[in-house]
Amino acid sequence: MPYCFENHYLGAPKLQLNDIDATQPFYIDDSVKIVPIRVMHGKLPIVGFRIGALVYITDASYIDDKEIEKIKGVDVFIINALQMIPHPTHLSLSEALALVEKVGAKQSYFIHIAHTMGLHEDIQKMLPPNVMLAYDGLEVEF
Repeated sequence: MPYCFENHYLGAPKLQLNDIDATQPFYIDDSVKIVPIRVMHGKLPIVGFRIGALVYITDASYIDDKEIEKIKGVDVFIINALQMIPHPTHLSLSEALALVEKVGAKQSYFIHIAHTMGLHEDIQKMLPPNVMLAYDGLEVEF
């Protein structure tokens, strides 16, 4: 998306990227602490984030126990759960549920859901009360 980084595209915002150290917390405006969470997306290392009492991770297939420690006890945990069967680059439903149990968040939301998962209403009935399938337009308050 080169238009995001150049001035000559009318109507498009110009973005500035800042490198981060994925092993160290950083701050936005010196007040909002962001804790990087290193995860694996298949063989590719990527980063999710803890922002206060919320953790957002997508495209994860594996999270090391050391990184899980950074997540434990959050209020809101947002994580991918692609489909019922295992996938090389994303958590399956059962893998995501096992992770939710380890993390112990008050509320968890599954994102990055494939059409092969099944119908929202049917899958939601299979989940614990503190776990929800996310949907377009969902707003989370905590």
